Amino acid sequence: MNIAYGLGMLDLIESEPTVPEHIDAFRDITYKTIDGLELQLDIFRKKGLKEPAPTLIFVHGGAWKKGKRQDYLPYLIDYAEKGYVTATLSYRLSGVAKFPAAAQDVNCGIKWIKQHAAEYVIDPDRLALIGGSAGGHLSLLLGYGGEEPLFNQDCIQGVDSAVKVIVDFYGPVDLTTTYAISTEQVQSFMGTSYEQDSEMYRLASPSTFISPDDPPTLIFQGTIDSLVPVSQSDSLQRWLQQAGVPNEYHRLKGWPHTMDMAQEVNEYCQYYIDRFLQQYL
Repeated sequence: MNIAYGLGMLDLIESEPTVPEHIDAFRDITYKTIDGLELQLDIFRKKGLKEPAPTLIFVHGGAWKKGKRQDYLPYLIDYAEKGYVTATLSYRLSGVAKFPAAAQDVNCGIKWIKQHAAEYVIDPDRLALIGGSAGGHLSLLLGYGGEEPLFNQDCIQGVDSAVKVIVDFYGPVDLTTTYAISTEQVQSFMGTSYEQDSEMYRLASPSTFISPDDPPTLIFQGTIDSLVPVSQSDSLQRWLQQAGVPNEYHRLKGWPHTMDMAQEVNEYCQYYIDRFLQQYL
């Protein structure tokens, strides 16, 4: 499949679709200002939405050092069309601030959305976190460990960041593995080596926070992913099973990282996301 990607043999989704006229787009909303930096989010919903709707918060990937919130525009529009409110947020990248900055920002974004739910016809009790790669990692980390004091600084107090569902596309789960601690992306994200601060690597790992009361989790992972080993998602499912957390795992044979850019994989994933959200959100 990597060869097919390279040769342009696969139909890919439109990465920058036009927002339809019947979808309201609220862009560049500042949800947090820190060290002079304004962090922003975008919200999409069908025009005329009257009843508070379940809301999907998308967290972009990019190895924690690149990427932008607009990367998820195809999903944001598709799921707004399906009647959800959708949101996507920016967070501090590793070139700006090291862990736990990104986790703190995502947590603040969730809290902001809950606090401003009424303004955007959002049901604050029906939120899902969805992310791919580094965004999958942050979705899992905050979905499982959002109450960790380290992640609850510099933002709204008195509002929790609990969500009902997590959808994880090939997100790293355990940053303490030999492979993880040796990669440049993880070291850059952490700003220190595992030998210097193993406790911070433990706190940066979603696996640390898995417990029986965690949100139902849907996992997608390609078996030939060269960035995030399939063993990470294999382990995640095993740990969720052991904890008794409802989960569903789609282990896609012969697909690489960012596999959902391919039209057929995207349609497959959306089918199972729809089904999972109907069941748990």
